[in-house]
Amino acid sequence: MKLHDLKPAPGAHRERKRIGRGIGSGKGKTGGKGMMGQKARSGPNPSPSFEGGQMRITRKMPKLRGFKNRWRVEYQIINVGQLNDVPDGTELTIDAMVEQGWIHPAKPVKILGDGELERKLTVHAHKFSASARARIEAAGGAALETPWIVERRSRSRGPNPPRHHRKAEATPGA
Repeated sequence: MKLHDLKPAPGAHRERKRIGRGIGSGKGKTGGKGMMGQKARSGPNPSPSFEGGQMRITRKMPKLRGFKNRWRVEYQIINVGQLNDVPDGTELTIDAMVEQGWIHPAKPVKILGDGELERKLTVHAHKFSASARARIEAAGGAALETPWIVERRSRSRGPNPPRHHRKAEATPGA
């Protein structure tokens, strides 16, 4: 095989459409654009959402106004009153709450002060309201905060350095 033997695959190249070259070409007179009208003219056509002058659906749709914070941390809530189901003197960790089916491990937990606590408990959570902390301590227990580490994506569309560092640390010998 030599260079002069090379040619493109069949159907890879088409001849261009020769518009306005007489009746015999099949694309003469109106040049494939039909008979007059807005879409036969040169220049921009109406927008893709144009519906012939009828109120377009994109304008009928309700708008979602306001601001939605992408970086908001949504806590799972447990009230102090729910903690009465646990035996007295127990150390209630986040893993124990997951096992009980109270929370999901993917989201942080916040303890709120609704209800009365009749047991002495050591409670681990990511956040406590002031009233919850006061009620746990009034019952003779302790409220211990566990830090919730938030993995944030890079705001610029560039690389996220902490993730790269973690990968480098995780691979041995790199």
